[in-house]
Amino acid sequence: MEETKKVSLYDNAVKQFDRAARIMELDRNLREVLIKPKRELTVNFPVCMDDGSIKVFTGYRVQHNVSRGPAKGGIRYHPDVTLDEVKALAFWMTWKSAVVDIPYGGAKGGVTVDPFKLSDSELEKLSRRFFSEIQIIIGEEKDIPAPDVNTDGQIMSWWMDTYSMNVGHTTLGIVTGKPLEIGGSEGRTEATGRGVNICIEEAVKYLTDKGKLNKKDEAITVAIQGFGNVGSYLALTLTEETKYRLVAISDYSGGFYKESGFTAEEIRRLMDRTRNRKALLLDVNEEGYKEITNEELLKLDVDVFAPCAMENAINENNADDIRAKLIVEGANGPLTPEADDILLSKNVFIVPDFLANAGGVTVSYFEWVQGLQWNFWELEDIRKALHKKMKNAFCDVAQTMDKYEVDMRTAAYVRAIERVANATKLRGIYP
Repeated sequence: MEETKKVSLYDNAVKQFDRAARIMELDRNLREVLIKPKRELTVNFPVCMDDGSIKVFTGYRVQHNVSRGPAKGGIRYHPDVTLDEVKALAFWMTWKSAVVDIPYGGAKGGVTVDPFKLSDSELEKLSRRFFSEIQIIIGEEKDIPAPDVNTDGQIMSWWMDTYSMNVGHTTLGIVTGKPLEIGGSEGRTEATGRGVNICIEEAVKYLTDKGKLNKKDEAITVAIQGFGNVGSYLALTLTEETKYRLVAISDYSGGFYKESGFTAEEIRRLMDRTRNRKALLLDVNEEGYKEITNEELLKLDVDVFAPCAMENAINENNADDIRAKLIVEGANGPLTPEADDILLSKNVFIVPDFLANAGGVTVSYFEWVQGLQWNFWELEDIRKALHKKMKNAFCDVAQTMDKYEVDMRTAAYVRAIERVANATKLRGIYP
């Protein structure tokens, strides 16, 4: 079996950037400024394990750009975390904040660890020590972390408490994605999935208006790859609030197909079964379900495919298998540039990740503002504000796409780069 060449996620991100930069004729000097991370921090830190042994873990925090505001981005716990991956994710965060026009720059972080192999006590000690290590470059007006893969509200609570203890006072704005009881925001947990749902609805309207999608009275069919926070809440909002028919869902352990479509009640039951860091979608044997593999899910004849799992999940080896007419990226970097080219050649419409999954950073911004003011909003207000931001961003990018006659990913980069480049030029190069 031929060995798979390791793909640099950061190089892929720069390739996507350069495609847009050429189209908009971006100044080469600005390109050099905008592609490089501002700061990269690597920390190696010890944790005392439950058996008394000491284990050293490696973590990262990368700040890509702060021209439009403080750095913002999640921190993930995963055994495959690398500096290259974190650099790419920080890079995308800059454009994600810019494309929805919120005053943040991009950052990202991670620890190379399998959190499922840690006890709760070990997980807490790792989280607190890591956050203390990166405290030299973070702050509620400098860099605000958030949840990501395998990190959640409990970990945000430990991070907030650790920082607050170190500075001597409670600091609500240091992280977002916190529980409501300690300064979190209504609607934050569902925000990324809800934002993907909004983009699906807007994309369906756009394609219908352009005459590229004509379902008449038939329900739009959807398949979701990934059932973590993003995929599960996308599934829930789709089944609760739209007339679309969700026919397939999957995670790393496999998936399920239901021709008649999942109900909101079924999705809630599946979400309940997958809590507490357990393997996803296990022990589901109700009548009407058909077990499928992730490979089979890609080949389903559906209207919409939403990849909400890990980066590079769709590549040159499987992109041609996809039969969906519309792809809305819930994960970060789920398509490689090669997969992009294959799918675009098949006239598949792709809503890029840093637009489609920007709901999370948008409501994180709302949470940060609430924390700074110690004044909290109602859920209805959060949802209305999110819907307005996501819809405006989609329409803005769609207009840019039509103007330049390019695909939506390139158009989203063009619009985001314009905003960051203009901010950089206005501020100038110090000194």
